[in-house]
Amino acid sequence: MKKTFLLAPSILSADFSNLGASIRQIEEKGGDVIHIDVMDGHFVPNMTIGPLVVRAIRPLTALPFDVHLMVSDPDSLVDPFIAAGADWITFHSEACVHAHRLITRIKAAGKKAGISIVPSTPLSAITELLPIVDLVLIMTVNPGFGGQEMIESCLEKVRELKKIKQNSDFSYIVSVDGGVNKKTLPLVIDAGTDVVVSGSAFFTGEL
Repeated sequence: MKKTFLLAPSILSADFSNLGASIRQIEEKGGDVIHIDVMDGHFVPNMTIGPLVVRAIRPLTALPFDVHLMVSDPDSLVDPFIAAGADWITFHSEACVHAHRLITRIKAAGKKAGISIVPSTPLSAITELLPIVDLVLIMTVNPGFGGQEMIESCLEKVRELKKIKQNSDFSYIVSVDGGVNKKTLPLVIDAGTDVVVSGSAFFTGEL
């Protein structure tokens, strides 16, 4: 069966003692994008990596880097991650008052701009951004930890986004992050997802 989506393994679940080997694994298993979860211990209850790690792994692969900023102040981190080698920058609607301005800034730097919402945030919160954004990331778990069970009702947002895109001739793609494994992947694909993010299931062979 022809793959109809981009696979974006998240290095949140990679072997941090050997990220080079994990990146090779992503390439060998058909990954299309490398998803990089950035957590600040404030917006979500965990901390991960910063621009220095992204800069260090950038020479190891030609795959695009999708940097997912799960942080309280994305404005302050966009430029450092772009300089480090990010290709896509995705930030949370819940963390940014002036999201339109930040999207414009990311795109002016020649990068793809993404907006993400957590499970409790309705699509109506980002309606005004859909004409200009490149990617919409639907969280199907509450962000902060890997290995969680998918909240399947969130996939209805994906279906609605696809309808809006078709009816309005917008150009964004839709990504899903959280709880994607062999069991839930068919549901994610059926909803019309363009980019599938998978962390623990990818690296344990459960996808």
